[in-house]
Amino acid sequence: MFHTLRRALCAVVAALLLPLAAGAQTARAAEAGTEVEAGARPADTGVHLADAGAGYWHTSGRQILDASGLPVRIAGINWFGFETANHVVHGLWSRDYKSMIDQMKSLGYNTLRLPFSDDILKPGTMPDSLNFSDGKNADLRGLTSLQVLDKIVGYAGQSGLKVILDRHRPDAAGQSALWYTSAVPESTWIANLKSLAGRYAGNPTVVGIDLHNEPHDPACWGCGDTTRDWRLAAERAGNAVLSVNPQLLIFVEGVQSFNGVSGWWGGNLMGVAQYPVRLDVAGRLVYSAHDYATSVAQQSWFNDPSFPANMPGVWDKYWGYIFKQNIAPVWLGEFGTTLQSTIDQKWLAALVTYLRSTSTYGSDSFHWTFWSWNPNSGDTGGILKDDWSTVDTVKDGYLASIKAPGFPPGSGGGDPGDPGDPGDPGGGTPACTAAYTVSSDWGSGFNAEVKVTNSGPTAIGSWKVTWTWSGSQKVTNMWNATYTQSGATVTAVNAAHNGTVPAGGSASFGFGGAPGGGGVPSVSCTAA
Repeated sequence: MFHTLRRALCAVVAALLLPLAAGAQTARAAEAGTEVEAGARPADTGVHLADAGAGYWHTSGRQILDASGLPVRIAGINWFGFETANHVVHGLWSRDYKSMIDQMKSLGYNTLRLPFSDDILKPGTMPDSLNFSDGKNADLRGLTSLQVLDKIVGYAGQSGLKVILDRHRPDAAGQSALWYTSAVPESTWIANLKSLAGRYAGNPTVVGIDLHNEPHDPACWGCGDTTRDWRLAAERAGNAVLSVNPQLLIFVEGVQSFNGVSGWWGGNLMGVAQYPVRLDVAGRLVYSAHDYATSVAQQSWFNDPSFPANMPGVWDKYWGYIFKQNIAPVWLGEFGTTLQSTIDQKWLAALVTYLRSTSTYGSDSFHWTFWSWNPNSGDTGGILKDDWSTVDTVKDGYLASIKAPGFPPGSGGGDPGDPGDPGDPGGGTPACTAAYTVSSDWGSGFNAEVKVTNSGPTAIGSWKVTWTWSGSQKVTNMWNATYTQSGATVTAVNAAHNGTVPAGGSASFGFGGAPGGGGVPSVSCTAA
């Protein structure tokens, strides 16, 4: 219902670990006028950031913990395409897949949600629209869709990103209300999920599987009808996956309607309170919701006179209570908007606040993956603009407070790479270049992006960019970097999550300034 346009257009176009004492958490919550929920587990303290994220993950209360018991935060992005007729992530007709992943990492996303359809598990399914010019995607030539997925998982793990596989639809033709169709029965669904679980067994880059995307009417939760009860189906599929790989997280989305109350497809988890999902392996269940703005569809709460102040109550009712009552972790697997309307802008700002900033709450927060990386999502757009390269710095900037540091490269168990691979330590002098681009200018102010490229032979661990304006411009805010300004001279230094850049790789940061109308200054870059 709500996502038909978005999904159809897509197909046609072919740990955090911030040490935070319980007392500090309570104090900050009090300052914000909120209550620390009963039974909430405070974030752990005194652990080095770089230690978090290794190995397979499990749950404890509302938190996700790594193999050493350290809390992490999923702060990621959806990269779709494997579920479409292209049978591969979109954008590879334009760019190399490694450069895409490098850019995601440079922006501070630590997890990839990869939608797929059961079509890619059919023998011999091949990807469509890959660009091999100028050496792009050279190691994908001749590979099946599943083998390309292997490559993406491998490079993501090598780069320090985790992967969640999302069974998005039974076939490339479109979304289904139930987890099965006449052409793809439940037995095929479960067999394919088990096949993927086995394929990546022993490789904890793949931390879990989202069993089915956006169940909706006539799907029910807790009604007991095995042909419609998504909660029972999720138990059958989740336990089948765990029988093959008991280390995986099982992500279970909501439905559309429960007890006569309707919401977003996959976004209604009200039934969990009465009918929780029961898995054979403890500590593996994560509930997942989806939430969208008016660019996707209208909902009654957008017309409430108190909007957006009413939104936390809406989210509490549909899915937030699961986190606040310490029942299980909650992952907002999809949320997005074109940001064209004022309502949508207020919605996203309110939602980001609701999801909890990492600087205040650390990993004791909601998990999330934004929809989407792709610009060709018809009713949301993406973090990338239509050229598949330029970042929408305004949209990305909304997410700055809820991003989390990446996980240690290789912590996922992906291909560690051969000597000489990008990111391998080596000799040579570190060097970088920077390119300054004005993305918008409305006279009284402007937005700009600076892309930092590692131009040296070895990975760099930090960078600093400096420029001097010829006019009276001042930085008003900056994301993905910190800055100082003295007169007309600005110095920007990498954030914690994007200082490390492999040879040939890049990182970006953006900022707002005022007044507009200034020229593009010369910029210098220093690497270490």
